This record gives sequence, structure tokens and C-alpha cells, in this order.
Amino acid sequence: MISTQAWADAQRLWDFQLMHHELHPCDVVVGLGSHDLGVADRTATLFHGGLAPLIVFTGATSPTTRGKMPRGEAVHYRERAIELGVPASSILVEPHARNTGQNITFTRDLLRARGIEVASVLLVSKPYEERRANATARKLWPEVDVLSTSTLMSFTGYVNSIGDARLVVDMLVGAQQRLLIYPREGFMVEVDVPTEVRVAYERLCAEGFTSRIVGANAG
Repeated sequence: MISTQAWADAQRLWDFQLMHHELHPCDVVVGLGSHDLGVADRTATLFHGGLAPLIVFTGATSPTTRGKMPRGEAVHYRERAIELGVPASSILVEPHARNTGQNITFTRDLLRARGIEVASVLLVSKPYEERRANATARKLWPEVDVLSTSTLMSFTGYVNSIGDARLVVDMLVGAQQRLLIYPREGFMVEVDVPTEVRVAYERLCAEGFTSRIVGANAG
């Protein structure tokens, strides 16, 4: 059972992660692999809406996705997008990345190897990782403009769609921890984190929502 305070703190982290970028057409839309097929759905919607002429899906597997997506996250995303009417010829697959940094660098390198010039990227992630993914891309792919987006869903709606509230809160805490510690490791640009967000994060850690933090068997 998640307490009222913990739920409010998780909502605060959720709200902070969402960047509310005003979207416009970009050279490529990149779907970051995860357990959530909603990323593939959102990417397909953006493609059909004319926001980019090319999709890259990136991701191998993790302990979370190995059973659900045995052929790899990017491959399953591609299959989902094709089901949704995206032409196979408009999709590239990067099947090796196992973390957000690799998602960015391997996608960048794949496009360069194909001779595809990119000046702008539309980055699609899970809702609770928009800001983390954006900060990572700005560090590792600084020559491109990056817009971030995710499935258009409320926190409560997302929890209901996943069916595991504690897992979602644990992942929110893990994403927030990385925003705090990864800039000094050189993995992402520095992010200004408001005091109230830090306090919410610290309370959630104190209540044990820590299975996805670095050093706690994070996937």
C-alpha cells in the first residue's frame, strides 16, 4: 500500500520529469527502448502526424523486458509500429543499447554510418524519463536540437496501465536519482532540480522506493 504522502511525492517527481515541449517537425524520431510499448505507439503517432520522416527504435533487453520482449526492445517496437501502419522502410533498428547513454550514442552512430544528416531529434521516452533522456542527449549529442515527449497520460492513468504502482514509483525514484548524480559522472548535462522535488525524492527513498536506484540492483 502506498501512503498518501508517497503518492503525492511520486506525483511531484512525475510532474517534474515532463518537459511539455512544443513539438515541431524534426529530422528523426527516436523511440527509447523499455518495457513500455506505449513508447512505440507514441512514436508511430508522431510519424503519422508528419513530425519526422524516419524512426529509429533503440534497445536490447534488460531483466525487466527479457521475458516480455525476447527479441529485443527495438525489434518489438518496430513490429508494433508496423502494426500501426508505419512503413518498414521508414524504421531503423538499433538493437544493442542497454542504457540511455547507449541509446543516444548508438543511435547517433547508426545514423552517421548510414550517411543520414541529423540536425534535430524528437526523443520519445517513458513519461517519467523525459527530463533524464533529454539531459543525456544534450550531453552526448550536443550538435543536434532535441525535443522530448512521451505518452500523453496522467500519473494515475500510467500506473493503472502498468498495473504495478510500486514499480512505477521505484522507477520514478531511479530516474530522479540519475538526474542528481549522472551530471558529475559526465553522462548528462546538469539539471536544475527544485528543492521541493529533492525533498519528495528523499522522502520516497526513506520509505524504501529504492529498487531502481544505482547500486540497488537497478535494471
